This record gives sequence, structure tokens and C-alpha cells, in this order.
Amino acid sequence: MGTTPVEVADALAAHDYLADDGLATAIFLALELQRPLLLEGEAGVGKTEVAKVLARWTDGELIRLQCYEGIDVAQAVYEWDYSRQLLHLRAAEASGADVVEDELYSERFLVRRALLRAIDHHGAVPPVFRAEAPPVVVLTSNRTRDVHDALKRRCLYHWIGHPDFERELAIVRLRAPEVPEALARQVAAGAAVLRELELYKPPGVAETIDWSHALAALGRTTLDEAAVDVTLGTILKYREDQERVRTAGLEGVVQAALQRSA
Repeated sequence: MGTTPVEVADALAAHDYLADDGLATAIFLALELQRPLLLEGEAGVGKTEVAKVLARWTDGELIRLQCYEGIDVAQAVYEWDYSRQLLHLRAAEASGADVVEDELYSERFLVRRALLRAIDHHGAVPPVFRAEAPPVVVLTSNRTRDVHDALKRRCLYHWIGHPDFERELAIVRLRAPEVPEALARQVAAGAAVLRELELYKPPGVAETIDWSHALAALGRTTLDEAAVDVTLGTILKYREDQERVRTAGLEGVVQAALQRSA
């Protein structure tokens, strides 16, 4: 693990994630203090990617628990494999063997869900939800629902915003190296222009990368109105947003992107 925020940033960059100083520091502190890290930000800014990169960097297993209203303990911790238990019972009955109840509730019939896999313990005394080596925990939220204060108090917190032009350009260069330099600059600038139009769902970095790949696949070397028109679905994923941009004028978007990228 990195011993300074700078080393953490370098390690993330080596695994194709460009973190700013604030995020690198938050990750460093989460690892150093063994505290969960709560990342908030709009969709597509790279929150979940942080967890994926940490798994690649540490060579650890990525265990993902998708939280939603109505999730219960069985879905989060463990449940019993009823089908396998039933097959075992029928096989025992068919062979005339005695059915031992303890066998039905052994580990062979246990379906381990995310939390149990994360805190699995092999010591003599079972813990009460406390791991021998605390797992690295990254919680992500796009603030569509409030996160309870009790959870926030137990976490370090960092807001991931949309990157500035130079950082987004660096990300495009890293993740879409086949894109010509001039086009990469124009795409990064174009994404920034679109975010200023008060859209329902502004494009995230993931959409900027998709847009770069799409334009390059079409053989484009520069951004123009026709190119934006046919690839708008790769950068904006809502019909209402596309209509808003077309109503505002694709030409204006292109001109603003070209000026900003110059």
C-alpha cells in the first residue's frame, strides 16, 4: 500500500485511474485508518471505479453489494441453498440413510452473500460482525436517496465532482489512446459545454470516454455538427436531454467546444 497520498495517486494511475489530490488523500486515509470511505457524486464520475481499481491494485477480491430499498439480511449476509438441501434429503431417503439435521445446516449448503464473504472469520471464537483483518470498504452514492447520519459518522467522506478540462483530457488520453489529440481535446471540451446546459443527466467521464471511442471508430479527427448529431446517444442517455441540446443548437455546442479546446 502507498505510504503517502502521492504514492496512492501514483499507484492508482498505474492502474489507469487518475485521482486528484483530494481523492488520493481520502483513499490514503481510508486505508491507513482502516475506515470505510463514502464517495458521493453524480453518475459517471468514477465512484465505483475507485473500488475496482483498489481491488486490482491490492490483488484483492472485489465483493459488491448493491443496496436498495427492501434488501434483507439473507440477501446481504447469507442464506441456505434450499434446492441442494432438498436434493440431499431425497438422496438420503432413497438410500435408506439416516438424515442428520446438522448436515443440512453445514457450510456445504451455505450461500455466502457479500457481507459474509467480506468478514469471514476462521478463528476459534466467532466474532460479532468484526473481521480479523478489516476489508477495504468503499460506499458509493449519487444522492438519489439520503444516507443515514449514523452511517456517515462511521465513514470518511469525499465528493467526486466532474473533472476540470485538463484532467478529463488526461483521462481520455489514458482510456482512449486511439483518439487523435485534437479530437480528444474537443471531446473533453464538448462534454464540459454540455454540462453547462442544465440537462436532466449531465454526461459523466464514462460518457466522455464512450463518445471519444465512438467518434474515433467513425474515423473522425475533429468535432463538427454532423459528428455530434449522429453520436449524441453516446454522450447523452436521455431523449429529453438530446432534444434540449438539439433545440439549443448543435452548432453552438460545437463552436463553444472548439473555442474551449484551442
